[in-house]
Amino acid sequence: MHRVAVLAFDRIHSFDLAMPLQVFSTAHALDGGAPLYRVRVCGDGRDLTVTGVGGVEMYRYTPPYPLTDALDADTVVVVGVARETDPPAAALDLLREAYRRGVRIASLSSGGARVLAATGLLDGRRTATHWSRAHVLAERYPRVRVDPGVLFIDHGDVLTSAGAASGIDLCLHMIRRDFGAAVAADVARHLVVPPQRDGGQTPYIPRPVPADDHGSLEPTMRWLRQRLGDPVTVADIASHLGTSPRTLNRRFREQAGTTPLQWLVRQRVHRAQELLETTDLSVEEISRRCGFGSAVAMRQHFAKQIRTSPMAYRRAFRARPRHLS
Repeated sequence: MHRVAVLAFDRIHSFDLAMPLQVFSTAHALDGGAPLYRVRVCGDGRDLTVTGVGGVEMYRYTPPYPLTDALDADTVVVVGVARETDPPAAALDLLREAYRRGVRIASLSSGGARVLAATGLLDGRRTATHWSRAHVLAERYPRVRVDPGVLFIDHGDVLTSAGAASGIDLCLHMIRRDFGAAVAADVARHLVVPPQRDGGQTPYIPRPVPADDHGSLEPTMRWLRQRLGDPVTVADIASHLGTSPRTLNRRFREQAGTTPLQWLVRQRVHRAQELLETTDLSVEEISRRCGFGSAVAMRQHFAKQIRTSPMAYRRAFRARPRHLS
């Protein structure tokens, strides 16, 4: 089992604390139902205050495991401290030591990003945080390259998210890395959330003058997901939406943070991952079903997005074979 340690500090937000516990504990093996993660909450101190929106005190909580137990974890999750609170020196030392030992470290909130920034582990790194707190982090830690437009950033050894619900996106991403897309999708289904959200924070940032045609693209995205194996052009998508290609591109930029065709390629790669994990179909057949046109094109997209080959991905994340008609 993959060991996850969640660091709890005084005045921790209830949602931030519950989120990694819920997501990781939901992950089970597809072929037998065995849990894939052992999650522990680590922290020093009794009767820590757990807060809600606006810092309202909700209840008291004593972490069941000491802070030092986090050094035995495979992944340490930092959910942060309150805005007016400095990170405990013991926690900063522990995170630096965990990093030296090769432990994966992730922050799930703007407060978590502030803790990691205080350790120096984010110096020179592109870092995600909540759009409303990006300027604060950038001013306090000028060596950190703050990016307020993304949901999360994965450097392999250190990961950061934009906070709030994007922490779920990052947890699902880590599950996808650890056990494959099919397991992550199964967790997402149980949580009733998208397996992978495209784009970043841009659609959620308040705009002074909202666009007059800012309708949801979800029906069009659903239509495209049902036609991944078909050749689809920008003109086809615009025609389905009843708009011009120029307006279509602008809407995708606003809502998905990318172009329609780039978004479509990502969906095809996601579907190919699932088929590689859960079927014994050949790479050539999967490339056809997913609309790549050829196995060569599929390999190129895998190399670019997943940084591995389809066969290497299948060997790493193969689940029990299941034939699809």
